[in-house]
Amino acid sequence: MFLGNILTTLFSLGFSKEAVVVIISALPVVELRGALPVAINLFGFSWYYALLLAILGNLIPVPLLLLFFGTISHRLSKIDIFKRWFNWLEEHTRRRGRIVDRYKRIGLVLFVAVPLPVTSAWTGSLAATIFKVRFKHAFLSILAGVCIAGAIVTNLCLLVEKGL
Repeated sequence: MFLGNILTTLFSLGFSKEAVVVIISALPVVELRGALPVAINLFGFSWYYALLLAILGNLIPVPLLLLFFGTISHRLSKIDIFKRWFNWLEEHTRRRGRIVDRYKRIGLVLFVAVPLPVTSAWTGSLAATIFKVRFKHAFLSILAGVCIAGAIVTNLCLLVEKGL
Protein backbone atom coordinates (compact mmCIF):
# COMPACT_ATOMS: atom_id res chain seq x y z
CA MET A 1 0.00 0.00 0.00
CA PHE A 2 2.85 2.36 0.89
CA LEU A 3 4.49 1.91 -2.51
CA GLY A 4 1.12 2.33 -4.23
CA ASN A 5 0.66 5.70 -2.51
CA ILE A 6 4.12 6.79 -3.61
CA LEU A 7 3.38 5.79 -7.22
CA THR A 8 0.03 7.60 -7.22
CA THR A 9 1.57 10.75 -5.78
CA LEU A 10 4.50 10.79 -8.21
CA PHE A 11 2.27 10.23 -11.24
CA SER A 12 -0.14 12.93 -10.06
CA LEU A 13 2.83 15.31 -9.99
CA GLY A 14 3.53 14.50 -13.64
CA PHE A 15 6.70 12.42 -13.31
CA SER A 16 7.56 9.98 -16.09
CA LYS A 17 7.93 6.26 -15.39
CA GLU A 18 11.70 6.62 -15.58
CA ALA A 19 11.71 9.46 -13.05
CA VAL A 20 9.44 7.45 -10.76
CA VAL A 21 11.93 4.55 -10.77
CA VAL A 22 14.84 6.90 -10.00
CA ILE A 23 12.92 8.64 -7.20
CA ILE A 24 11.76 5.39 -5.61
CA SER A 25 15.35 4.12 -5.74
CA ALA A 26 16.55 7.21 -3.90
CA LEU A 27 14.02 6.87 -1.06
CA PRO A 28 15.11 5.34 2.24
CA VAL A 29 13.67 1.90 3.06
CA VAL A 30 12.23 1.33 -0.46
CA GLU A 31 15.36 2.01 -2.51
CA LEU A 32 16.44 -0.23 -5.38
CA ARG A 33 14.71 -3.25 -3.79
CA GLY A 34 11.33 -1.61 -4.35
CA ALA A 35 12.12 0.23 -7.57
CA LEU A 36 13.24 -2.78 -9.59
CA PRO A 37 9.97 -4.75 -9.22
CA VAL A 38 8.07 -1.59 -10.17
CA ALA A 39 10.30 -0.99 -13.22
CA ILE A 40 10.43 -4.59 -14.46
CA ASN A 41 7.19 -6.19 -13.33
CA LEU A 42 4.85 -3.19 -13.32
CA PHE A 43 6.22 -0.84 -16.02
CA GLY A 44 7.65 -3.56 -18.27
CA PHE A 45 11.10 -2.00 -18.62
CA SER A 46 13.90 -4.22 -19.88
CA TRP A 47 15.97 -5.57 -17.01
CA TYR A 48 19.11 -3.66 -17.99
CA TYR A 49 17.29 -0.32 -18.33
CA ALA A 50 15.49 -0.88 -15.02
CA LEU A 51 18.76 -1.83 -13.32
CA LEU A 52 20.56 1.24 -14.66
CA LEU A 53 17.80 3.61 -13.48
CA ALA A 54 17.58 1.92 -10.08
CA ILE A 55 21.33 2.00 -9.47
CA LEU A 56 21.55 5.67 -10.47
CA GLY A 57 18.62 6.56 -8.23
CA ASN A 58 19.94 4.53 -5.31
CA LEU A 59 23.29 6.30 -5.47
CA ILE A 60 21.87 9.86 -5.47
CA PRO A 61 21.67 10.23 -1.66
CA VAL A 62 24.93 8.37 -0.91
CA PRO A 63 27.44 11.25 -1.32
CA LEU A 64 25.19 13.59 0.64
CA LEU A 65 24.83 11.07 3.46
CA LEU A 66 28.54 10.33 3.53
CA LEU A 67 29.44 14.01 3.62
CA PHE A 68 26.76 15.45 5.88
CA PHE A 69 25.19 12.77 8.07
CA GLY A 70 27.64 13.29 10.94
CA THR A 71 27.14 17.05 11.00
CA ILE A 72 23.36 16.87 10.64
CA SER A 73 22.94 14.19 13.29
CA HIS A 74 25.23 16.06 15.70
CA ARG A 75 23.25 19.29 15.33
CA LEU A 76 19.80 17.71 15.41
CA SER A 77 20.75 15.53 18.39
CA LYS A 78 20.62 18.67 20.50
CA ILE A 79 16.82 18.55 20.11
CA ASP A 80 15.36 15.93 22.44
CA ILE A 81 13.08 14.10 19.97
CA PHE A 82 15.83 13.92 17.33
CA LYS A 83 18.36 12.87 19.95
CA ARG A 84 16.35 9.75 20.77
CA TRP A 85 15.84 8.93 17.10
CA PHE A 86 19.51 9.43 16.16
CA ASN A 87 20.62 7.43 19.19
CA TRP A 88 18.32 4.58 18.16
CA LEU A 89 19.49 4.80 14.53
CA GLU A 90 23.14 4.80 15.50
CA GLU A 91 22.73 1.87 17.90
CA HIS A 92 20.72 -0.07 15.33
CA THR A 93 23.31 0.59 12.63
CA ARG A 94 26.17 -0.35 14.97
CA ARG A 95 24.48 -3.68 15.78
CA ARG A 96 23.72 -4.46 12.15
CA GLY A 97 26.99 -3.05 10.88
CA ARG A 98 29.45 -5.13 12.88
CA ILE A 99 30.63 -6.62 9.59
CA VAL A 100 31.50 -3.08 8.42
CA ASP A 101 33.39 -2.36 11.62
CA ARG A 102 35.36 -5.60 11.34
CA TYR A 103 36.06 -5.79 7.59
CA LYS A 104 35.65 -2.10 6.58
CA ARG A 105 35.37 -1.88 2.77
CA ILE A 106 34.55 -5.54 2.04
CA GLY A 107 32.19 -5.58 5.01
CA LEU A 108 30.45 -2.50 3.63
CA VAL A 109 30.04 -4.15 0.22
CA LEU A 110 28.48 -7.22 1.85
CA PHE A 111 26.31 -5.13 4.17
CA VAL A 112 24.80 -3.21 1.25
CA ALA A 113 24.66 -6.19 -1.13
CA VAL A 114 22.33 -8.33 0.97
CA PRO A 115 18.86 -7.39 -0.32
CA LEU A 116 17.13 -7.38 3.06
CA PRO A 117 15.38 -4.57 4.90
CA VAL A 118 17.78 -2.20 6.66
CA THR A 119 20.88 -3.34 4.73
CA SER A 120 20.94 -0.84 1.93
CA ALA A 121 22.75 2.17 0.52
CA TRP A 122 21.19 4.47 3.13
CA THR A 123 22.18 2.36 6.13
CA GLY A 124 25.49 1.50 4.46
CA SER A 125 26.22 5.21 4.22
CA LEU A 126 25.33 5.65 7.87
CA ALA A 127 27.50 2.68 8.84
CA ALA A 128 30.40 4.09 6.81
CA THR A 129 30.04 7.39 8.65
CA ILE A 130 29.76 5.75 12.08
CA PHE A 131 32.73 3.44 11.47
CA LYS A 132 34.77 6.22 9.81
CA VAL A 133 35.31 4.66 6.40
CA ARG A 134 36.93 7.21 4.08
CA PHE A 135 34.58 8.81 1.52
CA LYS A 136 36.18 7.31 -1.61
CA HIS A 137 36.34 3.82 -0.13
CA ALA A 138 32.82 4.08 1.27
CA PHE A 139 31.33 5.31 -2.00
CA LEU A 140 33.02 2.61 -4.09
CA SER A 141 32.04 -0.10 -1.60
CA ILE A 142 28.44 1.08 -1.53
CA LEU A 143 28.41 1.23 -5.34
CA ALA A 144 29.63 -2.38 -5.51
CA GLY A 145 27.05 -3.46 -2.92
CA VAL A 146 24.24 -1.68 -4.76
CA CYS A 147 25.25 -3.38 -8.02
CA ILE A 148 25.26 -6.81 -6.36
CA ALA A 149 21.91 -6.18 -4.65
CA GLY A 150 20.57 -4.92 -7.98
CA ALA A 151 21.68 -8.10 -9.74
CA ILE A 152 20.00 -10.25 -7.08
CA VAL A 153 16.72 -8.30 -7.11
CA THR A 154 16.70 -8.11 -10.91
CA ASN A 155 17.02 -11.89 -11.13
CA LEU A 156 14.20 -12.33 -8.62
CA CYS A 157 12.02 -9.95 -10.67
CA LEU A 158 12.78 -11.91 -13.84
CA LEU A 159 11.86 -15.16 -12.09
CA VAL A 160 8.55 -13.63 -11.03
CA GLU A 161 8.01 -12.38 -14.58
CA LYS A 162 8.56 -15.93 -15.88
CA GLY A 163 6.10 -17.29 -13.32
CA LEU A 164 8.64 -19.25 -11.29
